[in-house]
Amino acid sequence: MSSQPGTQRAANPWYAAGAIGLAAAFLLCGYEFVRSTSTNLFLEAYGKDRLPQVMALVPVGVVLALYAYGRLLSGLGPRRTLMATSLFSALAIALCYVSIRLGSRPATGVLYIVREVYVVLLIEQYWSFLNSTLGLEQAKKLNGPICGLASLGSVAGAAAVAAWSVPLGTETMLVFAASLVLPAAFCSAWAYRSCGEPTRSDSPAEPSADNLALRHFRASPTLFLLLLVILATQALSTVLDLAFYAQLHERYPDKDVRNAVSGEFWTVVNLASAAGQFVFTPLLMRWVPLRFLHAAIPIVNGLACGYFLHAPSWYSAGFAYMLFKTLDYSLFRAAKETLYIPFSFDVRYRAKQVIDVFGYRFGKGGTALAITLLKGAGWTLTLAMCGYVALAATVLWLVLIVPTTKARPAPQDS
Repeated sequence: MSSQPGTQRAANPWYAAGAIGLAAAFLLCGYEFVRSTSTNLFLEAYGKDRLPQVMALVPVGVVLALYAYGRLLSGLGPRRTLMATSLFSALAIALCYVSIRLGSRPATGVLYIVREVYVVLLIEQYWSFLNSTLGLEQAKKLNGPICGLASLGSVAGAAAVAAWSVPLGTETMLVFAASLVLPAAFCSAWAYRSCGEPTRSDSPAEPSADNLALRHFRASPTLFLLLLVILATQALSTVLDLAFYAQLHERYPDKDVRNAVSGEFWTVVNLASAAGQFVFTPLLMRWVPLRFLHAAIPIVNGLACGYFLHAPSWYSAGFAYMLFKTLDYSLFRAAKETLYIPFSFDVRYRAKQVIDVFGYRFGKGGTALAITLLKGAGWTLTLAMCGYVALAATVLWLVLIVPTTKARPAPQDS
């Protein structure tokens, strides 16, 4: 496959895939230690009714992180920016741990926001590198195994949370979360050293001042539509998340036990994701047109949400949430990343962050803010209401993804 300016195709794509897959495995292993822990510490400090409020604050943290990321990328380039954001993430988690140990309740809210921001900011930088080093046919073969290798880290982390939360205490999980960012940073630096660092075009058409490459959204319908797709998926994710964790909080009042049960849930999700990533995703992406795959994913989620709406309970909410996350981590992630490959460096490293960092977290935070406002107006968020919103989100997802996969990408760097 011929390279384009701003793109460095790997001589050995398996090497690039392996190095970044290992980095993602360490990162997501650490994320499992902070995912359940941050939610349960916040529930312990403020209760389930305040959970939508902290979710609504996440976009503020995302905007600040993306602004800093854009400035760093312009000044340092992609490799050193990834190192800087990795080290800052580890430090932020460690500081939250110390503050919580000292008895700070607000630190649980800060931790929740940090957890929501750091993992997507780092993981999307991994994918920016891969989308700049793998061709489309290579990505169809390797994106699934890359996700699968990352999921092995997630499985290990979730299983450890389930096993260690009670004997070691929930707060101690944060030590592992902060520590595991460091080997992730080492592996990603190894990938850059081995495969080369993609560089942006020197074309004056791509000014450095456009840190978020917002002009590309005006030029390409694919990017704008993809942002809307992500917003719809996160509306679905948010209501299922709230339904699941609200019921979990009621069923298991002890925070250590609740954290262990949450770890067991994510262990199952990650095992199912790994099976999909190693086996089903590579086969489907090889033999089924990507447009059909993208349309099938919201349809399958819609059937699960229909079951949840028909029989709302902790089990049906958990099943719908588990299925969504399993597909999101495997087939949807692998298929979605191929949409970025034809684009320029600025799209792969800047506009992508807007879509997959801001879009993911704004979709979640915006949905949570709407729920908070409805609660303030006297509405009660019941399981049935969550089911209606979830089903509506899958329909919107399907309506948006069809034109997204039909739209042509913007022109390449010239």
